[in-house]
Amino acid sequence: MCVTLLLCAVLGAGEVAAQNPKLIVKADQPLGSISPYVYGANYGPWSMVEPDMLPQAKASAVTYLRFPAGNWGDENDLKPYHIDPFMTFARLLHAEPSISVRLKGGTPEKAAQLVHYTNVEKHYDVRYWSIGNEPNLYRDYTVEQYNRDWRAMAQAMLAVDPKIILVGPDVSQYPPLSVTDPDSQKAHDWLRTFLQVNGDLVRIVSIHRYPFPKGTNQPATTIAQLKDSAREWDTIIPDLRKVIKETTARDLPVAVTEVNSHWSNAVGGEASLDSYYNAIWWADVLGRLIRQQVDIVAFFALITYSDIGGFGLLSRYDVRPTYYIYKLYQQLGTELLATESTDADVTITAARRSDGTLTLLVVNAAVEPKTVTLSGIKSPGQAELWRLDLDHKAEKIGSADLASGSLDLPAQSASLYIVP
Repeated sequence: MCVTLLLCAVLGAGEVAAQNPKLIVKADQPLGSISPYVYGANYGPWSMVEPDMLPQAKASAVTYLRFPAGNWGDENDLKPYHIDPFMTFARLLHAEPSISVRLKGGTPEKAAQLVHYTNVEKHYDVRYWSIGNEPNLYRDYTVEQYNRDWRAMAQAMLAVDPKIILVGPDVSQYPPLSVTDPDSQKAHDWLRTFLQVNGDLVRIVSIHRYPFPKGTNQPATTIAQLKDSAREWDTIIPDLRKVIKETTARDLPVAVTEVNSHWSNAVGGEASLDSYYNAIWWADVLGRLIRQQVDIVAFFALITYSDIGGFGLLSRYDVRPTYYIYKLYQQLGTELLATESTDADVTITAARRSDGTLTLLVVNAAVEPKTVTLSGIKSPGQAELWRLDLDHKAEKIGSADLASGSLDLPAQSASLYIVP
């Protein structure tokens, strides 16, 4: 029993303070520039933006387009009538284009012809190119054969345009350190072997990852499972960099050129591709990839029609919840700052704009609201507040007083604070 009411009040306040998560912004520790290409997506030609959806596509501010999306490019030859409309669309969005040439069923001659048409004949000056899609999933195709075929195509393409940047190998399901099943280990081994043979030609090392479902005939993913899976990226990217360093003796840039929560066309669930919580998961994951200083991130995909699944930021005539994440992140600064969080469900990405404005993107992935303590900002005051939650669609909702040193975060929300 408390001796006095005052003492009770003091103890109670202390207990609450101790329970509050802490967010620390290290504004005096810049980590380097945030790559402009972390806000990318996969695109077409099997799923194209309808004319009525062009305003939404432009407003997404997607900065990088990987074409063609998925395995379509290893089942079809790209032709000029594919390249020309893609380039028109990429320019309309002011997005950096990336083209993948056909590996399985392709030839070095065809790959070189595609580069020649694109960059020599049409002067499109496409810098980023890849060869094949998820080769570790090909049947009856060894990594040794892949390494030979990839190298022959790479050399033929570079002979046409030495300025192109080769991205690869786009292996499927690159695993976190905690996953040791045979399929995941195969992806790890493919990457290591590829870098041993072709690490001299590849300029950016790329992987793909979809955490769910874990296998076929699995029950629907829950919010708790999806929430926890975001933390995988805190081991995936450091491990990837370690493998690159061990095999090439260099620190090559890294890319995640396909990523979403599910590789199946899951829809209609509490944590499926088309769900609101998938947007919160993506806000969390994208922030982690930015803090890991990944160079390219391409969400799968920019658009998919409902009969294909709920993958896209856009559907045929509407936007999906993940679309709104880009409305928040496009306002983030360009210079990454060091941050810390004491709560695994609350993450923070901090950046500074060229004019000195500080931006904080805070994600509360928990199913309950939280009050967090904020420190490390000198002379905090009023901040412009944008929010995505169940009541707001990544919209400006007013201002927040940071002088109190605490933030009130709704459950399952992403909040952007713009501090002059």
